[in-house]
Amino acid sequence: MHNPCAVIPVYNHETAISAVVQALLACGLPCVLVDDASSPACAAVLERLAEGERVHLVRLAVNQGKGGAVMTGLREAARLGFSHALQVDADGQHDLGDVTTFIEQSRAYPDALICGYPQYDASVPKGRLYARYLTHVMVWINSLSLQIRDSMCGFRVYPLPPTLALIDSANIGKRMDFDSDILVRLAWRNQPMRWLHTRVHYPADGVSHFRLFHDNVLISGMHTRLFFGMLVRLPLILWRRWRP
Repeated sequence: MHNPCAVIPVYNHETAISAVVQALLACGLPCVLVDDASSPACAAVLERLAEGERVHLVRLAVNQGKGGAVMTGLREAARLGFSHALQVDADGQHDLGDVTTFIEQSRAYPDALICGYPQYDASVPKGRLYARYLTHVMVWINSLSLQIRDSMCGFRVYPLPPTLALIDSANIGKRMDFDSDILVRLAWRNQPMRWLHTRVHYPADGVSHFRLFHDNVLISGMHTRLFFGMLVRLPLILWRRWRP
């Protein structure tokens, strides 16, 4: 059975989150909101949204970071009986006009992880854009594959059973390192992935929680751990990938 929902990590995005939720509901997707210890103003907005019967709210008492909030949301989605979860950012940067296409692909290929391949407009910060290319190279090395076309786009549909099996057995990054970390680790397990173009826009008044120094240090540390993890797992990765 294919029973999808949307999982949205939220940290002080009270301006954008209502429109995001309404767009997802209009596409027929129930929403799991994860309040990552937001401000009282944002918490109040989330509380009002959760009054709707198709909106579920999980509150974290202490900020866990994007990855920690997403993993909490994925577990809650499975507990509620959903089979797949569309990860969506709360700031409105993802083109929600693509939701139906992603869900249709997930329904057609239920065992696959459906990943967004971002198409940026002129609003993207150039520094963020150029930095992605270095991450692409490191991800290809650490996954021993070119199949991961973009590991940093947080717009993807997870099949919950294999995703939660990984989350429950590995120490995955809980902050901005999450998106790349989980894709590489799923690739190690030979997880099928399919890629769809999706437009990404950075709102001029958007709130970014990317910390230039701290998160780049986290991401660098993640790539280092994944590299040595790949070396340790090299025979198993190759056996899984090329066995008959």
